[in-house]
Amino acid sequence: QVQLVESGGGLVQAGGSLRLSCAASGGTFSSYAMGWFRQVPGKEREFVAAIRWSGGRTSYTYYADSVKGRFTMSRDNAKNTVYLQMNSLQPEDTAVYYCAADLIQSYSALTDGGEYDYWGQGTQVTVSS
Repeated sequence: QVQLVESGGGLVQAGGSLRLSCAASGGTFSSYAMGWFRQVPGKEREFVAAIRWSGGRTSYTYYADSVKGRFTMSRDNAKNTVYLQMNSLQPEDTAVYYCAADLIQSYSALTDGGEYDYWGQGTQVTVSS
């Protein structure tokens, strides 16, 4: 059983930056693909970014078009943690951000929240205009 704990959310002005962290425990971290999703009340959960580890030193990251070039996802297997560096934040980035984990590899699965079995509690990100 994998446990995920997000941190780093908060209030920031438009154009600012935040870094979210997701600490994992209870599993072999390097085996799991990790994803970030976000949700606004009344709207569907939205894919933000995902990262998978192919073994060795190679990892692959994927981003939603809406965040590409502004957000960067990374992982530190030694610390069992993934990060989401968010730059040039805009009011439309306001949401609860969730970290997720599962043993998946394909792009379609990585970008589909329904494919993940393990979720964190979420962290609120609010971007003021």
